[in-house]
Amino acid sequence: MKKQILSVLATATLLAAAPAVWAQNVAIVNGKAIPKSRVEALAEQVKRSGRPVTPEMQGQLKDEVIAREIFMQEAQVRGLDATEDFKTQIELARQAILIRELFADYQKKNPVTDEEIKAEYDKFAAANAGKEYKARHILVEKEDQAKAIIAQIKKGGKFDEIAKKSSKDPGSGAKGGDLDWANPGNYVKEFSEALSGLTKGKMTETPVKTQFGYHIIRLDDIRDAVLPKFDDVKPQISQQLQQQKIGKFQEELRAKAKIE
Repeated sequence: MKKQILSVLATATLLAAAPAVWAQNVAIVNGKAIPKSRVEALAEQVKRSGRPVTPEMQGQLKDEVIAREIFMQEAQVRGLDATEDFKTQIELARQAILIRELFADYQKKNPVTDEEIKAEYDKFAAANAGKEYKARHILVEKEDQAKAIIAQIKKGGKFDEIAKKSSKDPGSGAKGGDLDWANPGNYVKEFSEALSGLTKGKMTETPVKTQFGYHIIRLDDIRDAVLPKFDDVKPQISQQLQQQKIGKFQEELRAKAKIE
């Protein structure tokens, strides 16, 4: 009689504990509980990738976690978790996660400030203020080629067609030599000086030599510089400055490390 009472009490205790067990787990696969924290961690990964976690996705995440447990258990049964290849991959994954956490911790403790962002924008604005030039160019390797092209254009040859055929600049050549709008200071010194010396619609009379080769330059138009608004580029500047900080942090760690 006493054993029956104990058995009943034990069953009642298990039944009472069951809701609590299920409350913290999403499922039990082959006797092994899967905690809700796995679903939450997977959802966090989805968020980090930039995708929103919708209510409909919650069921998919649960199914994914259960499927992973099933497949993982089978892999363990087959002894795949004991192979050297598996251990190596685990170590590489551990390193990647730790490094990611290191940089995340650094970013959290060293955020980019609004003052830094504004200072960077002001520096950009100062460098790009003034006039913008819309130009075309044809780039060739030899001076004789450039002179021949200049003569050809003077005889009626079309600048854009010649650029498509002869320019070795892959970016502008396909567009007829079009360099779009830019501040002259964005170009190398020799190119910038030659461009600034032109008047609208005119072309350089002699080839312009730079480190890239010989250029024939034509100035199509001039306008006052159009700068993006601060609020429009603030996120990009912030990201750029954060990357610079991370890069500097990495260099500091390398410099301090004793490598033998």
